[in-house]
Amino acid sequence: MAARAYWKGHIRLALVSIPVEIYAATKSGAAISFRQIHEPSGKPVKYEKIVPGIGAIDHDDIIKGFELSKGNYVLLDDEEIEAVKLESKRTLELVQFVSNDAIDLLYYTKPYYVVPADDLAEEAYIVLREALKRTKKVGLGQLSLRGQEQLVALRPCGRGLILEVLRYADEVNKAADYFRDVASSKPDADLLDLAETLIDKKSGEFDASDYENHYVDALKRVIAKKAKAKGKRVLEDVDEPAAAGGSSNVIDLMAALKASVGGKKTVVKKTPEEEESVPAKKAPSKKSPTRKRA
Repeated sequence: MAARAYWKGHIRLALVSIPVEIYAATKSGAAISFRQIHEPSGKPVKYEKIVPGIGAIDHDDIIKGFELSKGNYVLLDDEEIEAVKLESKRTLELVQFVSNDAIDLLYYTKPYYVVPADDLAEEAYIVLREALKRTKKVGLGQLSLRGQEQLVALRPCGRGLILEVLRYADEVNKAADYFRDVASSKPDADLLDLAETLIDKKSGEFDASDYENHYVDALKRVIAKKAKAKGKRVLEDVDEPAAAGGSSNVIDLMAALKASVGGKKTVVKKTPEEEESVPAKKAPSKKSPTRKRA
């Protein structure tokens, strides 16, 4: 079945209007969803709307409310909410252009492929694509869809264009609130050189197909085994993670970086207390081993 367009309309740049169609660029194929099952009966669990002190209620008696303070709500019916929703527009106007690296990755949420709606739109589409490439700019605008207004960025991607839905400023936490306690001092020059060497050693082209979701793969194997086991429990063999070292272990950062660059194991220094706690090796037994007959 052909993919369904997420949005159809026009991209407007001043007096130029380009008919386009927008399609989802991602999918949630790797996720595995579960249903809650009542084990004695094998039937799926359903949920009822319950009011404390009253019990189960009808869905028609439910209204939306915004909590102003603890237990104090402003009630809104569907008509009042619908009246606030913006009318879906069929035009995305590019109102500003910024540099490619001007938008932090924190603001990007979801990408969409933008394609020309017909052959007549292709020429203007290509002109816009190449202009964005040559100027190394990203176009910004706001798209009214399904009653809400989304901030979006338009950028070139190969032979096409990609529309990125962006977060608004109040949806992103300030990094300074989390990093203010991190020291701003410069690291040792030799350590920095070793770290850069290690990065260069492991550098390469990104290919998403090189990475697998091992958790999902293991979960699929358990589900397949369980289906064949006809209801019997199945436990998947999972490698136990290595035990975390105690706080007394001191890792020599310089030695660890040198070992990483040279392909050797990480060097771990032991404290004097740990050295004393290591039992002495037993002397070899004086008895000669018994020889076995051929």
